[in-house]
Amino acid sequence: MSAQLSPDGMFYWDGRQWMSTLSPDGRVRWNGTAWLPTGRAYVPPQYQSTGRASRVATSWTRPLQLAVAGWYVLEGVYALTLPFWMGGPMTQAMNQSIQRQQQLYPTVSPPPVEFTNLITSMVGGILWVSAFFGLAIAVVAVIGAMKRWTWTFYAVLVLLGLSVVSLPITVVDALGGSTISAASGFNLPSWTYWLGLASAIPSTALFVWMLVALVKRGPWAMRKVTPQPG
Repeated sequence: MSAQLSPDGMFYWDGRQWMSTLSPDGRVRWNGTAWLPTGRAYVPPQYQSTGRASRVATSWTRPLQLAVAGWYVLEGVYALTLPFWMGGPMTQAMNQSIQRQQQLYPTVSPPPVEFTNLITSMVGGILWVSAFFGLAIAVVAVIGAMKRWTWTFYAVLVLLGLSVVSLPITVVDALGGSTISAASGFNLPSWTYWLGLASAIPSTALFVWMLVALVKRGPWAMRKVTPQPG
């Protein structure tokens, strides 16, 4: 037995190399001839080295992940289709604004056709840049939700919070039209405001759910669990 075990009893020689006498789960130890119980409780591998607290999923975690991922899938589709159906209303609004300026200042020469075409092209370019930027945010949000990245949770919470802050303005625009837009002559079709209001309602509900989950359980509704010594 003494030839097989190290002096401290922590290792044994298997004929090729020194091996630990303690089993991976810590329940038994090799004494040179047999495995004997150590009387220690099993400690999961993630707690054996660090002993630090870890977060575990709760009954809210998976539904919250799917809700955030599903919402940003819709946001990604919305962003990608934005240039196709928003280009016309934006161009029309720009033309209305130019016509209003001509009515207010009839002595001023109207802008040349090249300038109007340039503005129209810029509006289309801005819409495409916004579409790809929104799509990138949506993709990151979906991946972060499925992988439960903590920083993604807080980023999504901030983005949804911004939409909640702008909800009163969205309601006013949908019900009576924007005062600022009416004053400047730059008016979008009323259905665009109603579409914004329709999307603001579920995003507000999702924001409230995420905020409650954060306060009660933590990011992604995951509770912090501290490993107990065996």
